[in-house]
Amino acid sequence: MAKSEKAKALEAQQKAALKAEKLRKKTSDNPADWGRWRQYKEVYKRTAEVDPKLNLYLGLAALAGIVIAVLLGILLQAHWAVIAVLAILMALLGLLLVLTRRAKAGTIARYQGQAGSAEVAMSMLNNKKYTYTSAIAFTRDMDMVHRVIGPSGVVLIGEGQPARVRTLLGQEQKRHQQVLFGIPVQTMVMGDGTGQVKLADLQKTIEKLPKAIQPAQQTAAQTKLKSLDAVRPKAPLPKGPLPAAKGMNRAMRGR
Repeated sequence: MAKSEKAKALEAQQKAALKAEKLRKKTSDNPADWGRWRQYKEVYKRTAEVDPKLNLYLGLAALAGIVIAVLLGILLQAHWAVIAVLAILMALLGLLLVLTRRAKAGTIARYQGQAGSAEVAMSMLNNKKYTYTSAIAFTRDMDMVHRVIGPSGVVLIGEGQPARVRTLLGQEQKRHQQVLFGIPVQTMVMGDGTGQVKLADLQKTIEKLPKAIQPAQQTAAQTKLKSLDAVRPKAPLPKGPLPAAKGMNRAMRGR
């Protein structure tokens, strides 16, 4: 049965839209539009800019994977083709593991000391368990408070000059406690001094906090805090130091 002119026109329109979307993604500079391998390529490029030993460690990781595969193949008396496939897989696994670790360290090094750098660590949190908001409060001196909501409750992170930011943290803790009932509100100061949490340790420190609330309470806390955030001025910060790419963030988290 021959297609009608209307059906042909619709089919042509759909093909053109699909082609245009593929072209958009191909030329897009938004990591969310990239494929997995392009995301890892970008992670490699960004890490290599701040990690001169990256290629050395990647080479050693690939070599170690190949050696392990060959030894296993010999031990199990496997066919050479099986050994070759296993060697390729082990080399790729070694490359990804090392890239993940070096990328995390490289990202920390890239943004260390910059205003808003706490977002680097917060973006590495498991987004199925945690949500975060950058710079919910700030001063003209660029002291700021960030917020993470997760299984441990609400965590307020101070960034800036310690004495000033502790005052800002105290004010925000009181505001949050007035809105949230039965949900713990904890504070910590990011920095390299005594009693502070280093940027490189911030993610693990948050994840190690003991569980205090259920997922339903997390959702309720997010809803209640929307009204508190609605009346706040927006922080004069550039949009996030890390690209919002799921694949890249998974790589940063080591997942």
